[in-house]
Amino acid sequence: MEIGRANFNYTFCPLAQSSNPSRSFSLSSYQQPPLLSTLLHPLTLRFTSAPPPHISGCSSRVRIKMSQAGGGKDETKPTMSPYEEAMEALSSLITKRSRADKSNKGDRYELLFDYIKMLELEEPIKQMKVIHVAGTKGKGSTCAFTESILRNCGFRTGLFTSPHLIDIRERFRLDGTDICEEKFLGYFWWCFDRFKERTTDEVPMPTYFRFLALLAFKIFAAEQVDVAILEVGLGGKYDATNVVENPVVCGVSSLGYDHMEILGNTLGQIAGEKAGIFKRGVPAFTVPQPDEAMLVLEEKASQLDVHLEVAAPLDANVLSGLHLGLEGEHQYINAGLAIALCSTWLQRTGHVEINYLKEMTHLPEQFVKGLATAALQGRAQIVPDQLIESESSGDLVFYLDGAHSPESMDVCAKWFSLAIRRDYKQHNSSASNHGHNELGTSHDSIGMGHHEASKKSSTQFLLFNCMSVRDPELLLPRLMRACASHGVHFQKALFVPNVSVYYKVGASSSTPTDTQVDLSWQLTLQRIWENLVHAEKDNDVKNTDQIYEEVTDDAEKGARSCENSKVFASLPVAINWLRDTVHKNRSGRFQVLVTGSLHLVGDVLKLVKK
Repeated sequence: MEIGRANFNYTFCPLAQSSNPSRSFSLSSYQQPPLLSTLLHPLTLRFTSAPPPHISGCSSRVRIKMSQAGGGKDETKPTMSPYEEAMEALSSLITKRSRADKSNKGDRYELLFDYIKMLELEEPIKQMKVIHVAGTKGKGSTCAFTESILRNCGFRTGLFTSPHLIDIRERFRLDGTDICEEKFLGYFWWCFDRFKERTTDEVPMPTYFRFLALLAFKIFAAEQVDVAILEVGLGGKYDATNVVENPVVCGVSSLGYDHMEILGNTLGQIAGEKAGIFKRGVPAFTVPQPDEAMLVLEEKASQLDVHLEVAAPLDANVLSGLHLGLEGEHQYINAGLAIALCSTWLQRTGHVEINYLKEMTHLPEQFVKGLATAALQGRAQIVPDQLIESESSGDLVFYLDGAHSPESMDVCAKWFSLAIRRDYKQHNSSASNHGHNELGTSHDSIGMGHHEASKKSSTQFLLFNCMSVRDPELLLPRLMRACASHGVHFQKALFVPNVSVYYKVGASSSTPTDTQVDLSWQLTLQRIWENLVHAEKDNDVKNTDQIYEEVTDDAEKGARSCENSKVFASLPVAINWLRDTVHKNRSGRFQVLVTGSLHLVGDVLKLVKK
């Protein structure tokens, strides 16, 4: 192809490192000519429709190498990586409005069907065999169990969940693995560019979560998954995943108080929003619920001729001696719901002649394996600090759980209390045998020199933050009292801002590590905590100003210290303080519960797993 005096050589370049070499192809063989949407340095082309079949799954971007007569200089050095460019484009879809603000045109639910038409996904979504799950607590775990079971049954699975903890690709799992960067970029730009070309002032670009949900539909359709498991992002009735008109089966996990500024102030109102995923004649399952919530679920089901059943919690005896892949006693409730969803999906799609049994005394081998190998980051996850681990194994361990509702605080506290007790028993047992043991967790394990470790005293810290839309006056008391009921008392509570910011995605989404960041919210959390501790000690807490006496220690880089807590200007500073504490106290082991926010959990994982 010749444009003016410049000769262009088109070379298809996969945008992630791969064992496959770059593949060249002739544009003349492509049915629809590409749109020269960008003529910048480096020059790029993006297709306006799907890539040809023989490059399916790779980025639809085409890099142009331009050579002048007599010179073969390659002018292709990008200013940022292709993945960073995609994250920059994705970040542009994040609105800084409150999620409850109805003035944003992008909040109109009916727009979702316009977007589906733009992506030509109407028919693919109708053909998709979907399992749809809503709920306040446990919906992510239920989806993880469900995906693992059906994958072990031999089906090609697609799983869409939220939020991500480290990388956006965690939200899109194919056969149990995060979508590869190469495929992600291909599908991302195909959708993004089509929206850019076809949206208008009246039908604007989709907002962040809606785009991700639509991208999931595109990925699952193109990858021809046998089953698509969709976790509701928020609520149910008006969630972007609810465009599925005929799922195979629906599930509602445990309900509680969360996102009340959007979903309502009562359990009944919240249940009504969650029941919005029910579809006429489509069977649905839930778990034991508070009466107020259950009544609403049953009423909504009756109106739509939905056969609603309560799935019994899984009996551990049917696991053939294995343990659930996700930690915590509450996971048996989620596992029971997953079994009901999977068995019903199998029956309704004609794969097995089986009806769901309320009291299942035997599970197929594939079900057991799926339950035992399910994985989900940030839920009851135990991770030793990689830096300390290389020097002194097991001296600093993080117990991470993204609990962020009052009810989940109780569950988190119970899990943490049992986990550190089991850890202690295993250390002592191994030490007496002069052996080595590993504490199995949902994702990571702790290998220690137990004979030495058992001699060390254990100290518990709390590392906490929550979003300002949540009520710490409800969260912190539940957490403290639940831990205390199991004999766990924190030496210090550490309050930090999240590293990630809500208006950016990717590596550039981190706030600078400086001491000038606004800490007013963290200071509020600290004041609540100090009042709680003093109240537990039966002190007079009427004068909170006397309780909150700020102490600044230069050695701690500006930490605001009180008797029972500290506020740090950034998460990295808090982590460094914990590491310094370990170095100064070689006779101690430090166990840190990280909770209150999945975003905080993700930020900690980025730092301690490096």
